Amino acid sequence: MAKYLRGERPDYAYLKSLFQHLRTELEVDIPITPKKLPFVPTEEELKRYYDVVWKSKNFQDMMIIKTLLYTGARVSELININLLEVDFNYCQIRINKGKGNKDRIVPFPHSFKEMLAMHSDSMAKKQAVYLFESSWKKKYTDRGIRKILAKYSEEAGLAQNLSPHKLRHFLLTWLKKQGIDDALIQPYSGHESRKSLEVYSRLAITDAQQALYNGL
Repeated sequence: MAKYLRGERPDYAYLKSLFQHLRTELEVDIPITPKKLPFVPTEEELKRYYDVVWKSKNFQDMMIIKTLLYTGARVSELININLLEVDFNYCQIRINKGKGNKDRIVPFPHSFKEMLAMHSDSMAKKQAVYLFESSWKKKYTDRGIRKILAKYSEEAGLAQNLSPHKLRHFLLTWLKKQGIDDALIQPYSGHESRKSLEVYSRLAITDAQQALYNGL
């Protein structure tokens, strides 16, 4: 087959069409790996987790976890938030060069404003550049943030570590359960298409079913 094709100098589109035709003729079925729903912690697990964080009295760890939970920021975005990119007037944080190298604005609740402002002022007095920096005056690494979250997951006795992405899944699923329109959820998610948010609709439906049937 390669011998015959070589003379035709096939491009990608030609080969794709050829193999699609061959699969049809030979009745070849392509196995499709089913997409698994992401793990989302329950509200009870999250409460148990945060109780452990609260008891630690580590203010910066609290702020890291709350910022992840309230904004849905990815860990790669969180560690690059500059102090100047937090707007306390509008309760927003500018994410520069997020996924897909795109900028976006993420809101945070007004109730979080005071705590975040206290943390921001503290970091500014230390002449920090980033919203979160270690005691060595360096911004955190992706791995460093994950280690912090994993430590509290273990102390809380959770079956699975609460990674930054699982906190993100919790927020986006929670917003869907509140009936908030996808257009308002997109700034948190950073997804261009509403189709990317379908998984959170499915997760919200699953939770709603469990709540309904548990009550019967």
